[in-house]
Amino acid sequence: MKLVSYKTEDREHLGIHANGHIYNVHSCDKLIPDNMKAFLEGGDELMERAKNINGNILSGKLQAREEVFFELMAPVPHPTSCRDGYAFRQHVAAARRNRKVDMIAEFDQFPIFYFTNHNAIQGVGEIECMPDHFQKLDFELEVAVVIGKKGRNFTAAEADDYIAGYMIMNDMSARTLQMEEMLLNLGPAKGKDFSTVIGPWLVTPDELERYKVAPKPGHVGNAYNLQMNCSVNGKQVSAGNMADMDWTFAEIIERCAYGCDVLPGDVIGSGTVGTGCFLELNGTGLLNDPNYPTQWLQPGDLVEMDITGLGVLSNVIKAAKSELSLLGLKK
Repeated sequence: MKLVSYKTEDREHLGIHANGHIYNVHSCDKLIPDNMKAFLEGGDELMERAKNINGNILSGKLQAREEVFFELMAPVPHPTSCRDGYAFRQHVAAARRNRKVDMIAEFDQFPIFYFTNHNAIQGVGEIECMPDHFQKLDFELEVAVVIGKKGRNFTAAEADDYIAGYMIMNDMSARTLQMEEMLLNLGPAKGKDFSTVIGPWLVTPDELERYKVAPKPGHVGNAYNLQMNCSVNGKQVSAGNMADMDWTFAEIIERCAYGCDVLPGDVIGSGTVGTGCFLELNGTGLLNDPNYPTQWLQPGDLVEMDITGLGVLSNVIKAAKSELSLLGLKK
């Protein structure tokens, strides 16, 4: 099942994407709330009711009304939190090699994540960026999960049961701001908090069963053979596979839930797939050729991410009508 959030006349709704159309779930079953947050808080019972509606629409048993005039939003437009992991060893190793530093041994000991701005979530459409963001503006090709029920202190073997669904994630990054901040060893802040893009819909785990593969040796949790691609202005720049995750989502969620609650509506990203951003691609290119033409996102660029089973996430980069600069305010 593919779940969406959308607007009609500035009112948010919960929908099902089926047969190429959007159907309002609440109009099919009044017991299902008309927004994603309340729906996820309803847990397994509401999820099963929605799956029954989806099945009846696909089989033709239910003649539901199709939405015609709507604005597609991020599937989870108001997450309770947003974390991003660091699951792909290939990306981490390449980025460190390009900086001429050794691979960090702790990567293989435990999964890590950081919190980003859950109030800066976006879906398909325009991404408005400030002048400083365009100082090395970057995409990051990722997968994200959404938590579907409350829990704490559970094991990785149990963690997949907490996943309501999967989405594409583009963890937008302003690299100049990020690199300045990281010198202070507190983590990314203004380099990340302006936009995290998810979508185009939330895909429930049952739809991905046919893609399931074994996790990496020594790891626990579901893994999937999903091809991941990103193109900019129609030209492919990145390719990877979700099966290359070294740390599984189950292992990342286990760590997230240690000593604190994970909640319905929490969004957790995988971290960047190998080759999944210009920072890595430019670094590798310059390592091999000092004259390598580096590339960063520019106003008007079309960024399209497609992942097997999860759809296509499409965004256009837009320059804000402002000259305000944090870089210009430095002491």
